[in-house]
This record gives sequence, C-alpha cells and structure tokens, in this order.
Amino acid sequence: MKRVYEFLQKVHTYYLATVEGDQPRVRPFGTALIFEGKLYIQTGKSKAVSKQLAANPKAEICAFDGSTWLRIAGELISDDRIEAKKAMLDANPGLRDRYNENDDNTQVLYFKNAVATFSSFTSEPESYSI
Repeated sequence: MKRVYEFLQKVHTYYLATVEGDQPRVRPFGTALIFEGKLYIQTGKSKAVSKQLAANPKAEICAFDGSTWLRIAGELISDDRIEAKKAMLDANPGLRDRYNENDDNTQVLYFKNAVATFSSFTSEPESYSI
C-alpha cells in the first residue's frame, strides 16, 4: 500500500477510468490518501464521475512516471464519514477552496477488492492486493 501511495504522490496526476453505460470515461485526478489502511481518492458528488461510480463501482487507475506504470483495478466505495473527508482535505489543503468535509458535495471513496500492478518494459509485472 505504501509503495502505491508513494508512486501516486510522485507522479501527481493519475487517470481514473469509469464506465457510463457502455462508454468508458477517463479523466485526470490527483488526490490520494491512505486512511484507516485503505487507499482513498476524492471527487465531488455533483460530478459525472460520482454518478458513474454510484451506478457501477468498478474503476481503474493508471499512472506513469516515465519508466514504470501503475494500474489499480477494483471497486470504489463511497465513505460519507466526516473523519474520512477531513483527513483527505487536510492532506490536500489546496482542495479546501472548493470542498469542505461538512458540505453535501465532498465525496471520498476507497478501493475495495483491488489489485495494484506495477509494470515496465524492463521487468516482470508485480501485483499486490490492496
């Protein structure tokens, strides 16, 4: 888990894929947090990505640092607890101009039944359950 989190912090931007009906949707994200032993991301409930995950929680992240890429596949589960939202916003203070742990829009989600795979052209893939 630590290696996954550190990789996401290093690259700053990763890409989250969801599904809308039969159409894949991919967009850049930058938030990540380990909270209570789970990998969390953050979005707004008013965004399409939130609605897509509510309809189908299966998602995948992909990030690349120039030589290694990381893919995380699993389900993203919403956590409406104020403590989880506050932890995310405290770790990413730049979000506080748009989000607040007490508003009705801030959404944090954690990965469930997820596998993280590190790959490169020079070594065999390494996979971990997270």
